[in-house]
Amino acid sequence: MDHEIHELGNVQLQRGATLRNARLAYKTHGRLNADRSNAIVYPTWYSGQHQDNEWLIGPGMALDPGKYFIIVPNMLGNGLSSSPSNTPEPYDRARFPQVTLYDNVRLQHRLVTERFGLERLALVVGWSMGAQQTYQWGCLYPDMVERIAPFCGSAKTAPHNHVFLEGVKAALTGDAHWNQGWYDSPPTKGLRAVGRVYAGWGLSQPFYRQELWRGMGYSSLEDFLIAFWEGFFLPKDANNLLAMLWTWQHGDISDNPVFKGDLKQALGAIQARAIVMPGAMDLYFPPQDNEWEAAQMPLAEFLPIPGVWGHFAGGGANAEDTAFIDAQLKRLLATGPASRSWHRPLHALEK
Repeated sequence: MDHEIHELGNVQLQRGATLRNARLAYKTHGRLNADRSNAIVYPTWYSGQHQDNEWLIGPGMALDPGKYFIIVPNMLGNGLSSSPSNTPEPYDRARFPQVTLYDNVRLQHRLVTERFGLERLALVVGWSMGAQQTYQWGCLYPDMVERIAPFCGSAKTAPHNHVFLEGVKAALTGDAHWNQGWYDSPPTKGLRAVGRVYAGWGLSQPFYRQELWRGMGYSSLEDFLIAFWEGFFLPKDANNLLAMLWTWQHGDISDNPVFKGDLKQALGAIQARAIVMPGAMDLYFPPQDNEWEAAQMPLAEFLPIPGVWGHFAGGGANAEDTAFIDAQLKRLLATGPASRSWHRPLHALEK
């Protein structure tokens, strides 16, 4: 096993269920320094696990294990932390409870405080749903989080994004083998269909027009759809995908007892220095949404990732975008932490 488990006991979730014997899987890179000031939290994304984050970690990179102590917590529902696929009856499979961003980040906070005794984080960073968790960290724990870098994700799931996910859900649950979540064998037709739905959204129109999939080693468009997209989803557990999809559809960093649905207040509570990096042609999380979010944050820079890779500007899919993201993270980490006596800029108040 290449990861560790933090046992959380019985956890009451935001939507009312109790997740008994809850478990948070995580992996660490590097070592905590003497004053515990070099910790970074890097949450996982929809269907991803900790190893899928490692493209952004390495010697000489911003997330250098020789300099930083990097904690990669696995989202609830991803198959390693408590999930439909590994939770015992009666909350197994289709009965797995609804989990929010708030639930995920509260439990990650328990991990970093209980397991490592951390009082501050140099950075929280994440892609896609990892970006949503990054925003949530920033507003829930403003005195702890010194910097954030959400990329290709939003503080609140937009209606159009919700509709896209309805298509993913319909593709998966339309397979008769899904059996309302009580399947004995994987609903492979549904999983393949999910890959086909994703294919039209994860990458931009110019990506396909320029046939950039050829540079990834695929010999035809159909080869790309089968080998990459269908192959990506076939190993996943359908109930796990649906559990995380619910979290994504209901993603809203203000939907909790702290902010009571006030998104501007939640964004304004983020005291961390921030670089918000959307993919310039992301079809899930369009830059316009992030531009508005960044304007509500006291110390945020809005900086789109250029190019045609869409949502997959993140995820380590191509070297150019990885280099861009890494360079911005280095720049962010080179800045001092925000003063706790900052005053919100006037231009932010006026928007």
